[in-house]
Amino acid sequence: MAHYLQELIRRYKAGTPQGIFSVCSANEFVIEALLEFGKKHGEVVLVEATCNQVNQFGGYTGMAPADFVKFVDGIGERVGFPKEKVLLGGDHLGPNPWKGEPKEEAMAKAEALVREYVRAGFTKIHLDASMHLGGDGSRSVPLDPTLIAERTARLCLAAEEGYRERLASVPHAQRPVYIIGTEVPVPGGSMSENEGMNVTAPEDFHATVRLTREAFSRHGLEAAWPQVVGVVVQPGVEFGDDFIQEYNRAEAQELSRTLEHYPGLVFEGHSTDYQQPEALREMVEDGVAILKVGPELTYVLREALFLLEHIEEQVPDLAGAELSNLQGVMEEVMLAEPQHWAPYYKGSEMAVRFARNYSLSDRIRYYWAHPKAAAAVQRLLDNLRGVDIPLSLLSQYLPRQYRKVRAEELPKEPEALIKDRIGEVLEKYRFATIPRD
Repeated sequence: MAHYLQELIRRYKAGTPQGIFSVCSANEFVIEALLEFGKKHGEVVLVEATCNQVNQFGGYTGMAPADFVKFVDGIGERVGFPKEKVLLGGDHLGPNPWKGEPKEEAMAKAEALVREYVRAGFTKIHLDASMHLGGDGSRSVPLDPTLIAERTARLCLAAEEGYRERLASVPHAQRPVYIIGTEVPVPGGSMSENEGMNVTAPEDFHATVRLTREAFSRHGLEAAWPQVVGVVVQPGVEFGDDFIQEYNRAEAQELSRTLEHYPGLVFEGHSTDYQQPEALREMVEDGVAILKVGPELTYVLREALFLLEHIEEQVPDLAGAELSNLQGVMEEVMLAEPQHWAPYYKGSEMAVRFARNYSLSDRIRYYWAHPKAAAAVQRLLDNLRGVDIPLSLLSQYLPRQYRKVRAEELPKEPEALIKDRIGEVLEKYRFATIPRD
């Protein structure tokens, strides 16, 4: 049975531009909002975890691949979303978490990672072996593309082995499809505006496909090659702490035309967060049929939580109550455990403090699961559940949600307000990816 993405690409190549957006997040609010969104529209959803978020050692979420599957399944059961309409993907699966280790040790861990993802039921697998490992020589010199292709094939061998192991317990398990290539910053990082950014050169795209296919052939993976459905490219979009690089389709047209030579392939675009709806639609029309989004979703989650805290502080019925002090708690937690932001935020003390709260890179997202942060969020929600939120405050801080509440389209409950804010971003991506009449 063909994978959902293979069928989507078949329709795309037949002349109906359409795509799918991939939510790359392990945040419960975000995933719950996505599944409710999918239920509302009756559509398939794609959720992805990265090698840093989820791996055999727990990643920064504390979850192994099988744990993440159970996590998403549990949310689906709670909201009544059909399990068969959830596609699970693994993003940047490769040796990146262990790139400082000797190359063979790093690759062995990467192969185990990919096997475990596929064995757990992930069916969209991004194979990424683009980073220097211990013993690869100077990191200032680009890694040999032939070596990247060779390591990509090794990762695919591990994935195919994981699929055979899954078949032993799930006889009709869906065969995974693969994404190759990388044209983005390392997982969790982003470039600065003055680093510059170039659209992928057509010759580099052709070389990635050719070298990877040759490596697959050397490793006896000819039967797996048709499962390769996409290549990560840089179509000319990026964002950083305080800038957004807008899509310019004229600059991407030469790259876009290369897809005419590959009937089974589309582009996958990373860092599409914060793009305008029409720009996202143009990207899909230009071959970027898979749009990745992550930080923008947790950014609007943070917006909603901070706005709700402003409401909490001013509701008369909460006078004298113990308030959440959410922003204060987040600052305390981030200062105590700076590893997720300190290497990235630069400048004066005030500039760095501003970035911790408001950077478009949204590195505050790494801290929402911290026990102190989770407790502050819970107190915020409990406080607001226990009162009738004044419409005047809702209009002041969440005006779009206010209008929906007035129209009886949205409950005046904190969780619903948060998820509606997230849903506004999802609507933008749906607009970009659904077929047009």
